[in-house]
This record gives sequence, structure tokens and C-alpha cells, in this order.
Amino acid sequence: MLGYYMRLALKSFRRNPGLTALMVVAIALGIAVCVMTITIYHAMSGNPIWWKNDRLYAVTMDSWDPNEPHDKKRPDLPPPQLTYRDAMRLYASDIPEHKVVMYRAIGVIAGGTSGGRPERISMRVTTADFFPMFDVPFLYGGGWRRDADDPPEPVIVLSREQNEKLFGGENSVGRTVRLNDREFRVVGVLDEWAPQPRFYDLNTGSFDEPEDVYIPWGWGPSLQQLSAGNTNCWKPEDLDTFEDFLASECVWLQMWVELPTAEARERMQAFIDAYWAEQRALGRFQRPKNNRLSNVAQWLEAQEVVQDDNRVLLGLAFAFLAVCLINTVGLLLAKFLSSAAISGVRRALGASRREIFAQHLVEVGVIATAGALLGLALSWLGLYGVRALYDTGIPGERGGIQALAHFDAASVVAALVLAVVSALAAGFYPAWRIGRVPPASYLRSQ
Repeated sequence: MLGYYMRLALKSFRRNPGLTALMVVAIALGIAVCVMTITIYHAMSGNPIWWKNDRLYAVTMDSWDPNEPHDKKRPDLPPPQLTYRDAMRLYASDIPEHKVVMYRAIGVIAGGTSGGRPERISMRVTTADFFPMFDVPFLYGGGWRRDADDPPEPVIVLSREQNEKLFGGENSVGRTVRLNDREFRVVGVLDEWAPQPRFYDLNTGSFDEPEDVYIPWGWGPSLQQLSAGNTNCWKPEDLDTFEDFLASECVWLQMWVELPTAEARERMQAFIDAYWAEQRALGRFQRPKNNRLSNVAQWLEAQEVVQDDNRVLLGLAFAFLAVCLINTVGLLLAKFLSSAAISGVRRALGASRREIFAQHLVEVGVIATAGALLGLALSWLGLYGVRALYDTGIPGERGGIQALAHFDAASVVAALVLAVVSALAAGFYPAWRIGRVPPASYLRSQ
């Protein structure tokens, strides 16, 4: 019976090819706009390390100006980063299973076997737990030990892209490179790893790519390596030396801890609160207590990674699809009623209303399937256009919106679901309506 209905649908398409094409395009446009919007919104709002959401916590404390909050638009939130003295004191806790203090910096790297010129790169100055804590995958080797953080050992981890540039993608573990005119030994090369959003450090761009290289924490103070991220200070201080900067009230460090149990979280929160009370007694932390352990989802929400206008755009995309479907309903109704005489003859020959309904619903399904396939093609072209629009043209630069505008399995699933919903929404009433038309009036007119 399905094959018979398909043959009837194809005959119907040949009778009204222009009207059929118009309906396919209408559904395709609605699906394409929705798939593009859903793809980017899903990438922006997703939790890139969801399996550890209730284990990883960003540490924040309100050490800001007693007279005004850090963010006047969101006065309930503490600064998203810590001062050096606070980070070091909290890092001394043995409560977390893993703990990380870090910041982004800029360096110049040279060496390798490719013979390239020295290159300015981004690097992350971090503690050893960064790699196991964030489940960072390795192509070759691994990270360094905790005791290599301080005093710092001359070891380095390269990103996969940087290893391609320096060593042509070969296993470079054990070889040396020069970073800021110092020799470092390669201990690991990352595999493909680009969490979007870059949850562990949202200060320089939520959708920027990870850094090119990683070095032990102690090299930051040792080389007096300033932060290339956001550094915020709330009071005038004499910062004549790097030591003055470390002792200042400027916030510039990110801290994360891994707390696997509720008991560990309670202990860590108590440890932070006790340190807060101690510093308040010494004259610091004059704002109300606001010490937070935010899991990944809470952190992304608090930092407003997904803006309200993105949600508005998502709503507008579905509103556009609804308009396309309403137009398709009208076109289908006109098309079915124009061929109502044929349906009347089938009714007179014994076809039931259910069979007439099924016949036309199959026709709608074919139209929706064609619309879905065309919508997939249009959404791929649209996402390609978004990537081209936001491409800076700088060789090797990654990240940003163009990194999110990629066609994936989620896009295909979204298009298929939208096609099914579109077919049911657009075709149900016209198919039902044509099945209710009395056949007698059409038989008298033949």
C-alpha cells in the first residue's frame, strides 16, 4: 500500500511541479535557518566537560573594593579571578583531589626540526594537575609531575598544532625547544583538544582555542611573566617591581579544584571561609562574604557565556519556521483541493477516509523529506558562510564563532526531527480536510 501511495504522490507532483517546488523550498528555508541557529546555540551553551560537572569547581572570593562591586551590572558576583596571595594560600590546601592555579601568557618559541623562524605564541602557565583534572588527551608523552612546578623544571607540553609546526607532527618527546630564549624539554604533545566554550578560562574569549604550549607554574614568577589575560585592580598601588604586583590586590589568576564528594566540597568551602575570616580580621575583604565553589554549569551561567540575544535569535528562528509551515499548510490545502475530484473518484470506488488521509499524508512526507534534504544542504552552505564571514584571514588563527559553525551529527538529527515535525504540522490538517470532502459533488461534475 505504501508503494501505491508513493506512485500517487509522484503523479501529483507532476501535475503541479511549481507548487510542489515552492513547498519544498519553504520547508527547506525554515529547516535551514533553525539548524544553523541550533548548531551555533548548542555549541555555545553546551557543557564541554559534562561528565565531571559535579567534580570540578571554580574558586572565587570577593576581595574587591569595599565601596562598590566588581561588576555593577551583577553586584552579587565576586570577581572571576583571584589575587596571587589568595590563590597561593588556597592552593596549599590538601583537600582537593586535583587543584590548578593558572593564567595565560605570551612567549616566543623557536627550534624544532622544521627550521622555522621564532614565532610569537600563547602559553598557559599552570600547575601539573591541569592535564588530569580537565581530562586533556595526549598524542605523545604526558604532563609533568607536581614537584616540577616549584622549583620549576625546564619542561614543556606542546599542542598538536604547535608540534606540527616545530617537528612536522613527529613524536617530539625528549627533544628541546627554546621558549623566551630558554631551553625546554618536551614531555608531552596534546591530541586534538578544543573545549567549546573554553570553560576553564573565559577571560580572554569564551570561544578562543586553547594555548599553543604549557609550562610549569613556577616559571611565571621566575621569569616575571605577566598575564596576557585580564588583570583588574581596584585601588592605586605602587607596582614598581614584579614582587609588588604579586603582593597587590589585583585579580588575574584562575583557580579550579576537583572535589569528588559532598564531604570534600563542604571541607573546601569551610577552608575558604576560614581564610576569608582570617584576612578580614587583618583588614582585607571588607565586602560581605561571598566565597564560591561553582561547578562548570554554574560557572558558565554566572559568566553569561550564552547571552540573552542568542536565546532571542533561537526563538526568532523557530518563529520563521512556523511562518514557513503556515504558508506550506495553505499551499497544501490549495493543492489537495484542486485535485479533490480524483479523491472523490477513489472514495466512490471504495476508498475510506482513513485511506485518503494516509495517501495525502504520505505525499506530505515526501515533500517534507525533500525539504529536509534541501534544508541540510542550505544549512551547510549557511554555516560555511558564517565561518567565512568571521574568518580573520590570519594564518593559523583558530577559535571564535567560526570554530562553532561546523556541521555535525547534531545538525543532521535536528534536521530530521524538524522534518518529521514539519510534515505532521503542515500536512495533518490538509490531509484530514481532503478526506472529509463529500465525493458526490465531484462525481456530478465529471
